[in-house]
Formats: sequence, structure tokens, C-alpha cells
Amino acid sequence: MAEADGRTLGDEEVAAAERVIRSGMLNSVWGTEARALEDELARMYGARHAITCSSGTAALHLSVVAAAPDPGDEIITTPITDFGTVAPILAQNAIPVFADVDPADGNLDPAAVAALIGPRTRAIMAVHLFGAPARVHELRELADEHGLALIEDCAQAWLTELPGGALAGTVGQVGCLSLQQWKHITCGDGGVTITQDDELARRMRLFSDKGWDRAAGRSHAAFGLNYRMTELQAAVARAQLAKLPGVLAARRHTAALLLDALKGLPGVRLPHPGGHAWWLFPIVCPDGDAPELAAHLAAAGIPARAGYLAEPLNRAPVWEADIYGSSRYPLDGYEPNACPQAERLVDRTLLVIDWNENYTPAHVELIAQEMMKFRACP
Repeated sequence: MAEADGRTLGDEEVAAAERVIRSGMLNSVWGTEARALEDELARMYGARHAITCSSGTAALHLSVVAAAPDPGDEIITTPITDFGTVAPILAQNAIPVFADVDPADGNLDPAAVAALIGPRTRAIMAVHLFGAPARVHELRELADEHGLALIEDCAQAWLTELPGGALAGTVGQVGCLSLQQWKHITCGDGGVTITQDDELARRMRLFSDKGWDRAAGRSHAAFGLNYRMTELQAAVARAQLAKLPGVLAARRHTAALLLDALKGLPGVRLPHPGGHAWWLFPIVCPDGDAPELAAHLAAAGIPARAGYLAEPLNRAPVWEADIYGSSRYPLDGYEPNACPQAERLVDRTLLVIDWNENYTPAHVELIAQEMMKFRACP
């Protein structure tokens, strides 16, 4: 099986990095690459503002800053995600509340979210898991009804298409993108937030630059951190961004071949292809034998694993640890919600196959053959 971490890095990225180095300006405050990347991404997503930053986690932190929770406020999110989704909630002294997921795709179940909204709820943070579109139109209606912010974590969902044609990241008040090494496109680490809201953009840009109001001289208008993207990151990201449509087209092409090859195979629930960006290829095994199937595929050289996480985040050991020094604030007395659908997915029913733009029909044929071989076993 080909390397599952295939990248599209090449001469274009080398030239971009050389351009920045020869300019002598690697800092984006005085450079041009980060601002150009923001302009290109804003146009791609039809957004008024794009704000670059140092990582996808930083982008999510900016989105929580934009939502402006008070200490002890709650943000509802999913337990099937990277900890980078949740860490920014804690960093702002807010409390993550985990809602259960749809067992078909692992994305937030709006009904489960609705049941958890309370007087301290400040925002909903949805994740487009593996590149599949979450039900953000329903979540936006719910957020608007209760006066909440909706944040979209699109780290795995570059150009994911929602029902009706909008792109993931454009329904919530803030969308967050990641340029980490293993995402669709990369500059090693990097992040971007997109928004239509001028005030939210102002808050996020200030926070990412230590609260520095550059128009007022060396004046710090608000609390913030240094989350600035470098010119090197931005230049490489711009070269990668030009390749993004081809990356998505290739991933979608081979994913469609595998969906067709596995059609009708018993014991598997295949992902819905509509709008999917295919960061990974997820399969649900309703009978609970995902770990066994993953082991079979891995033994055949196919990069597959069960569960995606060691445990869903509502069951992670972090909730037993101190948060700041010896303090557990704001989690004193905190006990995460049970999320039975998410827990069963991670424990028994979810299988993910690494996916990238370099897969060929031969790779698809091998995966399909091995899955059929496993299902043929008594």
C-alpha cells in the first residue's frame, strides 16, 4: 500500500519559501504573504474577513475569544474530535459540555445539543468530522433561537460542501481551518479563521497580536497572545492553496470508487458522499467488530485503525487532572456528560482508513478485496 501521508509539496513551495527568505522579511506584521493568503482565502470562502494564525488550535482559540464567554460559561461541543477543539475552551476559563453524536457519521446530533443548552451556555462548537458536513444549518437555527454563537471547526473539512451549496465554515459566526502537516494542505502548522462579522474579526486579530492596536503606535488595547503566522508559513500555504481543488478532486474520485466497490457489503455502513472532503475514509460497523476489521486491514498493509481516538474526549483522563497549577478551576465538581453513541463508536463501531490524493484505483481495489475477504470469514 502506498504511503498514507502523501503530500503535494514540491517546487512551488520551495520557490515560495525562497521568495520570502530572499526578501529578508519573515515576520507577517511587516510582510505581504500572510495578508495575501488572507485575501485569497476570504475570496475562496466568500467571507469579509480571514485572519491567519500559527495553528488550527490557535484559530479555534480565536473563535472562542470572539464568542466572549465569561469565566464558568459553557460551550457545547463533540467528544469525537482532537483536543485542539477543547483546549481553547479551557484556556478562556470556560467549560466544555459534550453532546452526543449521530452514530451514522460521528457529527453532533442537534437534538442532543438542544437538550444541554442552559443558562450558562455561550456557544456551540461543531466539528465537520473527517470532512463530512455536520448539520450546521440545524445548529445555527438552534444557536439563533437561544442567542448563542456557532463556531465551525473545519480543520478536517477544507471545501466541504453543505446541503444547499454553502461551504463548511460559512454558516457559523466563525469558521476555523487548519494547515497542520496531515491536513488537506499544509505549511507544517498554521490556522485561519473566517467570519462575516467586523467586530468578531477585530477581536480575533487583536488577540492574535498581543492585543496590539497597530494603528495607535505601541498601544495594547486588549489582552492577547502572539498567534501570528510567519511569512514562511503563509508563502507555503499560498502555494498549497492553489493545489487544493486538485487535492479535493483526487480524494473524491477514489473515495467514490471505494464507495461503489463496497456497495451492498454486509456489516458496514458507508459514509454519505454528499459534500464530503475525505480527510479520512470512515466506515461504521454496526455489529461492533471495527477493531477486528481494522486489524485485518492493517495486517494487509492498509493504514486503517479502529475508533480514531483512544477514548472519546468526555472519557479522557484530562478531566481528573489539575488545570492551572494545583487548581481545577473552572472544572471544580465537573463531570463530563455520558455520550453513549460516541462511546460505542470509539469503542466498537468506527473504523477509519487514512486517505490522500495519491491513492489510485489499485489501492481502492486492495482495500475492497480485503474488506470482502474479512466479511467472507465465518
